[in-house]
Amino acid sequence: MKTLDDTNKSLIITFLLACIFMYMVLAAQFESLLLPLAIMMSLPLSIPFALLTLWLTGRTLNLWSSLGVLLLLGIVKKNGILQIDYANRLRQEGMPLREAVLEACQIRLRPILMTTFSIIGGLIPTAIGAGAGAAQRSAIAVTIIGGQTLCLLLTLIVTPVPIHC
Repeated sequence: MKTLDDTNKSLIITFLLACIFMYMVLAAQFESLLLPLAIMMSLPLSIPFALLTLWLTGRTLNLWSSLGVLLLLGIVKKNGILQIDYANRLRQEGMPLREAVLEACQIRLRPILMTTFSIIGGLIPTAIGAGAGAAQRSAIAVTIIGGQTLCLLLTLIVTPVPIHC
């Protein structure tokens, strides 16, 4: 039981540090303190969807599914970066804010959908796989598949909102 408590505490610290480091890297990349917050706004949405997927598939939150959540955060963050980076580029070219946001969402929808579907397609064999170590690998895969699938539309809507206001 003590080992489980130590593992849970370590995972919470890992999640917090990951969020802090993501923010720092994004702040340096975009040279802004606000844009990383807009990108990271979709991260809290992905965690309930990952947990819902675990519950629907009858799995538990364990070390492996927690690692899946950590990977999911990186994937969801990538979608926000694609949208905001392109909107910033359009704004630098002189496009008004509203049009830049709408254009960025339209242009970046295809790459976001392509990467999402390729991730899901690549993880399906792992999620339904059998054999030695399949339980651990499937926990990671199911967490990412469910979290990414359910979170996709919300992140496409939520991420542009802060830069649009």
